[in-house]
Amino acid sequence: MKGGDPITDLAADAEVSLDRDIFFRTLLRNLSGTLEDTVGLKLAEGYISTVGGEVGRWLDGEYRVGLGALSLSADQVADVCIDLKKRIGGDFSLISADDRKMVFGNTTCPFGEMVEGRPSLCMMTSNVFGRITADNLGYARVELDETIAAGARGCRVVVHLSPGGNDAATGREYYKMNDTGPGGD
Repeated sequence: MKGGDPITDLAADAEVSLDRDIFFRTLLRNLSGTLEDTVGLKLAEGYISTVGGEVGRWLDGEYRVGLGALSLSADQVADVCIDLKKRIGGDFSLISADDRKMVFGNTTCPFGEMVEGRPSLCMMTSNVFGRITADNLGYARVELDETIAAGARGCRVVVHLSPGGNDAATGREYYKMNDTGPGGD
């Protein structure tokens, strides 16, 4: 600054790839990376799962109000999961659904290239899908079969709607939350 001249907007002309979206995705990538490097992948997934659960509860409430529903049906849950991902930049679709499970595919992660090598960020999807499904349908077990974060070309997310089955040992389980506290998670 020279002798009291007003501050000019010199930096505004700089060619810098920066906007709110890039800033927050970079922030999340670095936070998840720091967690993974400091406490390990499993604990990092646990921390991000906690945040994902809260985000899932918030989104579930938003959609219930928006749809004017006290509870969502299985079809509505699937539609909400797809819609919320589209609204934040993902490209999820329903591959198949029956009374036992819903299978989602995805070709674009909302975190973009920032998710590559950060598998703990996938806990956001697991917990948001799991929380919304369990709180409306009573139970969910989410398997992240393939993820962009782990190097796959897309994601394959399976949401089981009831406990048990041959592969019951895989995935993360979610139980319906009630007004007095969690039923498990």
